[in-house]
Amino acid sequence: MASHRKSRPTGTRVAGIRTPALATAALTSVALLSQSANAAPAADDKPSLEEVEKKVDDLYRQAESATDKYNAAKEKTAKQRKRVDTLLDDVAQRTQKLNEAREELGSFASAQYRTGAAAPDTATFLLADTPQDYFDQTQLMDRMTGRQKDAVDDYVTQQSETMKKRREATESLQTLTESQDGLKTAKATVQRKLADARELMSKLTAEEKARLAAIEKEKRAEAARKADELAREQAARQKAQEEEAQRQDSGSSSSGTGSGSSDSGSSSSTAPADSSYATKAEKALAFARAQIGKPYVWGAVGPGSYDCSGLTQAAWKAAGVTLPRTTYDQVNAGTTVPLSQAQPGDLVFFYDDVTHVGIYIGNGMMIHAPKPGTYVREESIYYDGESAIHSVVRPA
Repeated sequence: MASHRKSRPTGTRVAGIRTPALATAALTSVALLSQSANAAPAADDKPSLEEVEKKVDDLYRQAESATDKYNAAKEKTAKQRKRVDTLLDDVAQRTQKLNEAREELGSFASAQYRTGAAAPDTATFLLADTPQDYFDQTQLMDRMTGRQKDAVDDYVTQQSETMKKRREATESLQTLTESQDGLKTAKATVQRKLADARELMSKLTAEEKARLAAIEKEKRAEAARKADELAREQAARQKAQEEEAQRQDSGSSSSGTGSGSSDSGSSSSTAPADSSYATKAEKALAFARAQIGKPYVWGAVGPGSYDCSGLTQAAWKAAGVTLPRTTYDQVNAGTTVPLSQAQPGDLVFFYDDVTHVGIYIGNGMMIHAPKPGTYVREESIYYDGESAIHSVVRPA
Protein backbone atom coordinates (compact mmCIF):
# COMPACT_ATOMS: atom_id res chain seq x y z
CA MET A 1 0.00 0.00 0.00
CA ALA A 2 2.84 2.27 0.73
CA SER A 3 3.85 2.14 -2.90
CA HIS A 4 0.59 3.88 -3.96
CA ARG A 5 1.27 7.01 -1.86
CA LYS A 6 2.27 10.24 -3.61
CA SER A 7 5.65 11.39 -2.56
CA ARG A 8 5.89 14.69 -0.74
CA PRO A 9 7.38 17.55 -2.76
CA THR A 10 10.86 18.14 -1.66
CA GLY A 11 12.24 21.58 -1.15
CA THR A 12 13.22 24.08 1.43
CA ARG A 13 10.66 25.56 3.78
CA VAL A 14 10.77 29.14 4.91
CA ALA A 15 8.78 29.92 8.03
CA GLY A 16 6.48 26.96 7.31
CA ILE A 17 5.74 28.06 3.70
CA ARG A 18 6.74 26.00 0.74
CA THR A 19 8.97 27.77 -1.87
CA PRO A 20 6.47 27.57 -4.81
CA ALA A 21 3.84 29.33 -2.74
CA LEU A 22 6.32 32.03 -1.73
CA ALA A 23 7.38 32.56 -5.33
CA THR A 24 3.76 32.90 -6.45
CA ALA A 25 3.07 35.49 -3.79
CA ALA A 26 6.22 37.37 -4.64
CA LEU A 27 5.46 37.40 -8.35
CA THR A 28 1.94 38.62 -7.63
CA SER A 29 3.31 41.48 -5.54
CA VAL A 30 5.82 42.43 -8.23
CA ALA A 31 3.10 42.39 -10.86
CA LEU A 32 0.89 44.66 -8.76
CA LEU A 33 3.76 47.04 -8.07
CA SER A 34 4.65 47.02 -11.73
CA GLN A 35 1.08 47.88 -12.71
CA SER A 36 1.03 50.70 -10.17
CA ALA A 37 4.37 52.04 -11.39
CA ASN A 38 3.25 51.91 -14.99
CA ALA A 39 -0.08 53.52 -14.22
CA ALA A 40 1.37 56.45 -12.24
CA PRO A 41 3.28 58.15 -15.06
CA ALA A 42 0.25 58.00 -17.32
CA ALA A 43 -1.30 60.87 -15.38
CA ASP A 44 1.99 62.80 -15.42
CA ASP A 45 2.74 62.48 -19.13
CA LYS A 46 1.15 65.85 -19.79
CA PRO A 47 3.51 68.77 -19.03
CA SER A 48 2.53 71.25 -16.36
CA LEU A 49 1.12 74.62 -17.30
CA GLU A 50 4.36 76.30 -16.23
CA GLU A 51 6.34 73.94 -18.48
CA VAL A 52 4.03 74.70 -21.41
CA GLU A 53 4.40 78.43 -20.81
CA LYS A 54 8.19 78.16 -20.68
CA LYS A 55 8.27 76.00 -23.81
CA VAL A 56 6.05 78.43 -25.73
CA ASP A 57 8.16 81.40 -24.61
CA ASP A 58 11.33 79.56 -25.65
CA LEU A 59 9.84 78.78 -29.05
CA TYR A 60 8.88 82.41 -29.58
CA ARG A 61 12.39 83.50 -28.64
CA GLN A 62 13.91 80.94 -30.99
CA ALA A 63 11.57 82.17 -33.71
CA GLU A 64 12.67 85.75 -33.04
CA SER A 65 16.31 84.69 -33.28
CA ALA A 66 15.58 82.94 -36.56
CA THR A 67 13.73 86.07 -37.70
CA ASP A 68 16.90 88.11 -37.18
CA LYS A 69 18.80 85.59 -39.29
CA TYR A 70 16.08 85.83 -41.92
CA ASN A 71 16.27 89.64 -41.87
CA ALA A 72 20.06 89.53 -42.24
CA ALA A 73 19.85 87.02 -45.10
CA LYS A 74 17.15 89.09 -46.79
CA GLU A 75 19.23 92.26 -46.52
CA LYS A 76 22.32 90.45 -47.82
CA THR A 77 20.32 88.95 -50.69
CA ALA A 78 18.97 92.37 -51.68
CA LYS A 79 22.48 93.89 -51.68
CA GLN A 80 23.89 90.96 -53.62
CA ARG A 81 21.08 91.11 -56.16
CA LYS A 82 21.80 94.81 -56.69
CA ARG A 83 25.51 94.06 -57.16
CA VAL A 84 24.78 91.26 -59.62
CA ASP A 85 22.46 93.51 -61.64
CA THR A 86 25.12 96.23 -61.71
CA LEU A 87 27.78 93.77 -62.82
CA LEU A 88 25.57 92.30 -65.54
CA ASP A 89 24.80 95.79 -66.85
CA ASP A 90 28.53 96.54 -66.83
CA VAL A 91 29.30 93.32 -68.68
CA ALA A 92 26.66 94.15 -71.29
CA GLN A 93 28.15 97.60 -71.84
CA ARG A 94 31.68 96.25 -72.05
CA THR A 95 30.57 93.54 -74.45
CA GLN A 96 29.11 96.24 -76.66
CA LYS A 97 32.39 98.16 -76.59
CA LEU A 98 34.27 94.93 -77.32
CA ASN A 99 32.06 94.30 -80.34
CA GLU A 100 32.65 97.85 -81.56
CA ALA A 101 36.44 97.41 -81.21
CA ARG A 102 36.23 94.10 -83.07
CA GLU A 103 34.23 95.73 -85.87
CA GLU A 104 36.86 98.47 -86.21
CA LEU A 105 39.58 95.85 -86.50
CA GLY A 106 37.49 94.06 -89.09
CA SER A 107 37.16 97.23 -91.13
CA PHE A 108 40.96 97.60 -91.17
CA ALA A 109 41.34 94.00 -92.29
CA SER A 110 38.78 94.45 -95.06
CA ALA A 111 40.50 97.64 -96.27
CA GLN A 112 43.89 95.97 -96.34
CA TYR A 113 42.45 92.99 -98.19
CA ARG A 114 40.87 95.21 -100.84
CA THR A 115 44.09 97.19 -101.39
CA GLY A 116 46.26 94.10 -101.26
CA ALA A 117 48.32 95.62 -98.42
CA ALA A 118 47.68 92.91 -95.89
CA ALA A 119 50.29 90.30 -95.23
CA PRO A 120 49.17 86.77 -94.34
CA ASP A 121 50.29 87.15 -90.73
CA THR A 122 48.16 90.30 -90.36
CA ALA A 123 44.99 88.32 -91.06
CA THR A 124 46.15 85.73 -88.60
CA PHE A 125 46.62 88.46 -86.01
CA LEU A 126 43.10 89.80 -86.49
CA LEU A 127 41.62 86.36 -85.91
CA ALA A 128 43.81 85.48 -82.94
CA ASP A 129 42.35 85.00 -79.43
CA THR A 130 45.33 86.79 -77.86
CA PRO A 131 46.33 89.66 -80.16
CA GLN A 132 48.92 90.84 -77.63
CA ASP A 133 51.14 87.93 -78.66
CA TYR A 134 51.44 89.46 -82.13
CA PHE A 135 52.27 92.91 -80.78
CA ASP A 136 55.69 91.64 -79.91
CA GLN A 137 56.45 90.95 -83.55
CA THR A 138 58.33 93.97 -84.90
CA GLN A 139 57.45 93.36 -88.55
CA LEU A 140 53.73 93.47 -87.85
CA MET A 141 54.08 96.58 -85.72
CA ASP A 142 55.84 98.29 -88.60
CA ARG A 143 52.93 97.58 -90.95
CA MET A 144 50.38 99.16 -88.62
CA THR A 145 49.40 102.80 -88.63
CA GLY A 146 48.94 104.68 -85.38
CA ARG A 147 45.16 104.46 -85.67
CA GLN A 148 45.28 100.71 -86.23
CA LYS A 149 47.50 100.24 -83.20
CA ASP A 150 45.09 102.28 -81.06
CA ALA A 151 42.22 100.12 -82.26
CA VAL A 152 44.08 96.95 -81.31
CA ASP A 153 45.01 98.41 -77.91
CA ASP A 154 41.37 99.25 -77.29
CA TYR A 155 40.27 95.78 -78.33
CA VAL A 156 42.75 94.05 -76.02
CA THR A 157 41.78 96.31 -73.10
CA GLN A 158 38.05 95.80 -73.62
CA GLN A 159 38.50 92.05 -73.95
CA SER A 160 40.48 91.81 -70.71
CA GLU A 161 38.11 94.00 -68.69
CA THR A 162 35.03 92.23 -70.04
CA MET A 163 36.40 88.82 -69.06
CA LYS A 164 37.24 90.15 -65.57
CA LYS A 165 33.72 91.53 -65.05
CA ARG A 166 32.19 88.30 -66.30
CA ARG A 167 34.15 86.37 -63.67
CA GLU A 168 33.01 88.82 -60.97
CA ALA A 169 29.40 88.45 -62.09
CA THR A 170 29.66 84.64 -61.98
CA GLU A 171 31.09 84.73 -58.44
CA SER A 172 28.42 87.21 -57.31
CA LEU A 173 25.69 85.00 -58.73
CA GLN A 174 27.09 82.09 -56.72
CA THR A 175 27.08 84.20 -53.55
CA LEU A 176 23.54 85.31 -54.32
CA THR A 177 22.44 81.70 -54.63
CA GLU A 178 23.98 80.91 -51.23
CA SER A 179 22.26 83.95 -49.68
CA GLN A 180 18.93 82.83 -51.12
CA ASP A 181 19.44 79.35 -49.67
CA GLY A 182 20.15 80.90 -46.27
CA LEU A 183 17.00 82.99 -46.60
CA LYS A 184 14.89 79.91 -47.29
CA THR A 185 16.41 78.03 -44.34
CA ALA A 186 15.81 80.91 -41.92
CA LYS A 187 12.24 81.31 -43.13
CA ALA A 188 11.53 77.59 -42.68
CA THR A 189 12.99 77.70 -39.17
CA VAL A 190 10.77 80.62 -38.15
CA GLN A 191 7.66 78.95 -39.54
CA ARG A 192 8.47 75.67 -37.78
CA LYS A 193 9.02 77.32 -34.38
CA LEU A 194 5.80 79.31 -34.65
CA ALA A 195 3.86 76.21 -35.68
CA ASP A 196 5.22 74.31 -32.66
CA ALA A 197 4.20 77.15 -30.34
CA ARG A 198 0.69 77.29 -31.81
CA GLU A 199 0.33 73.53 -31.46
CA LEU A 200 1.26 73.65 -27.78
CA MET A 201 -1.20 76.44 -27.11
CA SER A 202 -3.98 74.66 -29.00
CA LYS A 203 -3.73 71.67 -26.63
CA LEU A 204 -4.55 73.75 -23.55
CA THR A 205 -8.02 73.46 -22.07
CA ALA A 206 -10.16 76.52 -21.37
CA GLU A 207 -9.31 76.22 -17.67
CA GLU A 208 -5.58 76.03 -18.42
CA LYS A 209 -5.79 79.05 -20.69
CA ALA A 210 -7.55 80.97 -17.92
CA ARG A 211 -4.82 79.98 -15.44
CA LEU A 212 -2.16 80.99 -17.95
CA ALA A 213 -3.84 84.38 -18.38
CA ALA A 214 -3.80 84.81 -14.59
CA ILE A 215 -0.07 84.03 -14.49
CA GLU A 216 0.55 86.59 -17.24
CA LYS A 217 -1.46 89.16 -15.30
CA GLU A 218 0.71 88.60 -12.23
CA LYS A 219 3.87 88.99 -14.34
CA ARG A 220 2.57 92.25 -15.80
CA ALA A 221 1.79 93.58 -12.32
CA GLU A 222 5.32 92.77 -11.13
CA ALA A 223 6.78 94.33 -14.27
CA ALA A 224 4.77 97.50 -13.66
CA ARG A 225 6.00 97.63 -10.07
CA LYS A 226 9.62 97.38 -11.22
CA ALA A 227 9.00 100.09 -13.82
CA ASP A 228 7.62 102.42 -11.13
CA GLU A 229 10.66 101.71 -9.00
CA LEU A 230 13.02 102.61 -11.84
CA ALA A 231 10.99 105.75 -12.59
CA ARG A 232 11.38 106.92 -8.97
CA GLU A 233 15.12 106.24 -9.04
CA GLN A 234 15.54 108.17 -12.28
CA ALA A 235 13.46 111.08 -11.00
CA ALA A 236 15.55 111.24 -7.82
CA ARG A 237 18.77 111.21 -9.86
CA GLN A 238 17.46 113.92 -12.17
CA LYS A 239 16.51 116.09 -9.20
CA ALA A 240 19.94 115.62 -7.63
CA GLN A 241 21.64 116.57 -10.91
CA GLU A 242 19.52 119.70 -11.23
CA GLU A 243 20.30 120.74 -7.66
CA GLU A 244 24.01 120.16 -8.24
CA ALA A 245 23.87 122.26 -11.41
CA GLN A 246 22.17 125.08 -9.48
CA ARG A 247 24.86 124.98 -6.80
CA GLN A 248 27.59 125.16 -9.45
CA ASP A 249 25.85 128.08 -11.14
CA SER A 250 25.63 129.91 -7.80
CA GLY A 251 29.33 129.31 -7.15
CA SER A 252 30.28 130.50 -10.61
CA SER A 253 28.31 133.74 -10.35
CA SER A 254 29.85 134.59 -6.97
CA SER A 255 33.43 134.00 -8.20
CA GLY A 256 33.32 136.84 -10.75
CA THR A 257 32.07 137.72 -14.19
CA GLY A 258 35.22 136.53 -15.99
CA SER A 259 34.98 133.04 -14.56
CA GLY A 260 31.26 133.04 -15.05
CA SER A 261 31.56 133.80 -18.74
CA SER A 262 34.03 130.94 -19.13
CA ASP A 263 31.71 128.45 -17.39
CA SER A 264 28.72 129.53 -19.39
CA GLY A 265 30.65 128.92 -22.57
CA SER A 266 31.55 125.43 -21.39
CA SER A 267 28.00 124.55 -20.44
CA SER A 268 26.65 125.84 -23.73
CA SER A 269 28.97 123.46 -25.59
CA THR A 270 27.41 120.37 -23.96
CA ALA A 271 23.80 121.50 -24.02
CA PRO A 272 23.27 121.39 -27.80
CA ALA A 273 24.23 117.70 -27.96
CA ASP A 274 21.61 116.78 -25.34
CA SER A 275 19.08 119.06 -26.98
CA SER A 276 19.80 117.55 -30.39
CA TYR A 277 19.34 114.01 -29.11
CA ALA A 278 16.13 114.91 -27.30
CA THR A 279 14.73 116.46 -30.48
CA LYS A 280 15.54 113.37 -32.56
CA ALA A 281 14.26 111.05 -29.83
CA GLU A 282 10.98 112.96 -29.72
CA LYS A 283 10.48 112.37 -33.45
CA ALA A 284 11.35 108.68 -33.12
CA LEU A 285 8.90 108.26 -30.23
CA ALA A 286 6.14 110.12 -32.06
CA PHE A 287 6.53 107.68 -34.94
CA ALA A 288 6.59 104.65 -32.62
CA ARG A 289 3.43 105.79 -30.80
CA ALA A 290 1.64 106.14 -34.12
CA GLN A 291 2.31 102.43 -34.79
CA ILE A 292 0.67 101.20 -31.57
CA GLY A 293 -1.99 98.61 -32.38
CA LYS A 294 -0.36 97.36 -35.57
CA PRO A 295 0.36 93.62 -35.65
CA TYR A 296 3.70 91.92 -35.11
CA VAL A 297 4.73 90.09 -38.28
CA TRP A 298 8.15 88.49 -38.48
CA GLY A 299 10.38 90.11 -41.08
CA ALA A 300 8.07 93.15 -41.44
CA VAL A 301 9.36 96.74 -41.56
CA GLY A 302 6.06 98.57 -41.95
CA PRO A 303 3.98 100.42 -42.66
CA GLY A 304 1.17 97.99 -41.82
CA SER A 305 3.09 95.65 -39.52
CA TYR A 306 6.47 95.27 -37.83
CA ASP A 307 8.83 92.92 -36.08
CA CYS A 308 10.81 94.29 -33.13
CA SER A 309 13.89 95.59 -34.96
CA GLY A 310 11.80 96.69 -37.93
CA LEU A 311 9.88 99.02 -35.60
CA THR A 312 12.96 100.56 -33.97
CA GLN A 313 14.66 100.99 -37.34
CA ALA A 314 11.61 102.72 -38.81
CA ALA A 315 11.15 104.94 -35.72
CA TRP A 316 14.70 106.28 -35.80
CA LYS A 317 14.58 106.61 -39.58
CA ALA A 318 11.70 109.05 -39.05
CA ALA A 319 14.14 111.06 -36.91
CA GLY A 320 16.78 111.06 -39.65
CA VAL A 321 18.96 108.33 -38.10
CA THR A 322 19.76 105.16 -40.05
CA LEU A 323 19.93 101.97 -38.00
CA PRO A 324 20.93 98.48 -39.21
CA ARG A 325 18.16 95.95 -39.81
CA THR A 326 18.83 93.33 -37.14
CA THR A 327 18.96 93.49 -33.34
CA TYR A 328 22.51 92.16 -33.12
CA ASP A 329 23.64 94.95 -35.45
CA GLN A 330 21.52 97.64 -33.81
CA VAL A 331 23.06 96.87 -30.42
CA ASN A 332 26.39 98.11 -31.80
CA ALA A 333 24.93 101.20 -33.48
CA GLY A 334 25.33 103.65 -30.63
CA THR A 335 26.66 104.29 -27.14
CA THR A 336 25.88 101.84 -24.34
CA VAL A 337 24.52 103.53 -21.21
CA PRO A 338 23.53 102.19 -17.76
CA LEU A 339 19.88 101.27 -17.35
CA SER A 340 19.59 103.81 -14.55
CA GLN A 341 20.54 106.56 -17.04
CA ALA A 342 18.23 105.47 -19.85
CA GLN A 343 16.54 108.35 -21.68
CA PRO A 344 13.48 108.42 -23.94
CA GLY A 345 14.50 107.23 -27.39
CA ASP A 346 17.18 104.82 -26.16
CA LEU A 347 17.03 101.24 -27.40
CA VAL A 348 16.55 98.50 -24.80
CA PHE A 349 17.85 95.07 -25.81
CA PHE A 350 16.88 91.74 -24.28
CA TYR A 351 18.33 88.27 -23.69
CA ASP A 352 21.89 87.02 -23.91
CA ASP A 353 21.62 86.41 -27.63
CA VAL A 354 20.18 89.92 -28.20
CA THR A 355 17.03 88.73 -29.97
CA HIS A 356 14.60 91.48 -28.94
CA VAL A 357 14.55 95.28 -28.79
CA GLY A 358 12.19 98.06 -27.77
CA ILE A 359 12.39 101.86 -27.71
CA TYR A 360 12.43 103.44 -24.24
CA ILE A 361 9.79 106.10 -23.51
CA GLY A 362 10.70 106.86 -19.89
CA ASN A 363 9.46 105.78 -16.46
CA GLY A 364 10.57 102.19 -17.01
CA MET A 365 8.31 101.78 -20.06
CA MET A 366 8.94 101.11 -23.74
CA ILE A 367 7.15 100.70 -27.06
CA HIS A 368 7.86 97.42 -28.81
CA ALA A 369 6.50 94.75 -31.12
CA PRO A 370 6.50 91.79 -28.70
CA LYS A 371 5.94 88.54 -30.62
CA PRO A 372 3.69 86.79 -33.17
CA GLY A 373 0.02 87.07 -32.31
CA THR A 374 0.48 90.39 -30.52
CA TYR A 375 0.43 94.07 -31.47
CA VAL A 376 2.77 97.02 -31.08
CA ARG A 377 2.20 98.34 -27.56
CA GLU A 378 3.56 100.17 -24.56
CA GLU A 379 4.91 97.84 -21.89
CA SER A 380 7.27 97.70 -18.95
CA ILE A 381 10.88 96.98 -19.83
CA TYR A 382 10.65 94.31 -17.11
CA TYR A 383 7.95 92.42 -19.03
CA ASP A 384 10.06 89.25 -18.96
CA GLY A 385 11.93 89.92 -15.72
CA GLU A 386 14.92 92.05 -14.87
CA SER A 387 17.38 89.34 -15.88
CA ALA A 388 16.09 89.44 -19.45
CA ILE A 389 17.43 92.99 -20.01
CA HIS A 390 20.70 92.84 -21.93
CA SER A 391 21.70 96.48 -22.44
CA VAL A 392 20.61 100.02 -23.25
CA VAL A 393 22.01 101.81 -26.32
CA ARG A 394 21.74 105.47 -27.32
CA PRO A 395 21.66 105.45 -31.13
CA ALA A 396 22.21 109.12 -32.00
